[in-house]
Amino acid sequence: MTKKILVLCTGNSCRSQMAEGYLRYFAGNKAEIYSAGIETHGVNPNAIAIMKEDGIDISAHTSNHIDEYSHINFDFIITVCDNANESCPIFLSKAKKFHHNFPDPAKAVGTDHEITAQFRTIRQSIKEYSQNFVAENL
Repeated sequence: MTKKILVLCTGNSCRSQMAEGYLRYFAGNKAEIYSAGIETHGVNPNAIAIMKEDGIDISAHTSNHIDEYSHINFDFIITVCDNANESCPIFLSKAKKFHHNFPDPAKAVGTDHEITAQFRTIRQSIKEYSQNFVAENL
């Protein structure tokens, strides 16, 4: 039986989208991966580009609101920012909750090169977290 994993962030535009992509990659057929936000901001084009650099295509992902998944009995809920962790709605399920606050790459400032570098750094952190999560929990 495959596990159901929800990655939750504020706007479901960067961090949760990257985590969804990596969790899908590392989990393979061991889990169904979903991502959502407590708001929806659309998938960030920089997140799509930075993931593509690493061979993960998230261009078909959509930005979803948490309410869309209220009927799913998740095994794991991962919040990837403090705001989502503090605002996470209560799920009446047996879901085991995990939290890691990743910096928001959408708030990166500087030149295009500096912003891209910040996206890459956060991508690498999310990749390592996702790989470890799958190894330890699936």
